[in-house]
Amino acid sequence: MEAFEIQYRVSYSDTDQMGFMHHSNYLKCYETARWELFRHLGIPYATMEGEGYILPVTEATLRYLRPLKYDRKVVVVTRLKAVSGARITFACQMKGEDGEIFNEAVVKVGCVMKTTGRASLLPEKVRAVLSGLL
Repeated sequence: MEAFEIQYRVSYSDTDQMGFMHHSNYLKCYETARWELFRHLGIPYATMEGEGYILPVTEATLRYLRPLKYDRKVVVVTRLKAVSGARITFACQMKGEDGEIFNEAVVKVGCVMKTTGRASLLPEKVRAVLSGLL
């Protein structure tokens, strides 16, 4: 899949006492980018939730290459890497406008029925749209 990109500017509340973006906030940016990708593909996450499905993160691996500081503008890049019965894998990056990479991540989500908390196959529409991008 070609990369999907959103812009993000590091806010003061994103930073820690050292003046760097706190490590937990990278995951928030990646989450926002994932759901913007879904919205772009015509499958808003709110619609999935309304149909009884949620996609919690089941695994996340991040590599912090360079610290991000307050007011730095970055591009959050999301690529679809794999789709299986109940799982979706994304490869993510945060990079400067000049292409300098600050962070890389692999994030996996699993499909769960909201009412029962049990794993479920991805809805057919979601699987079809995402599989068509691989």
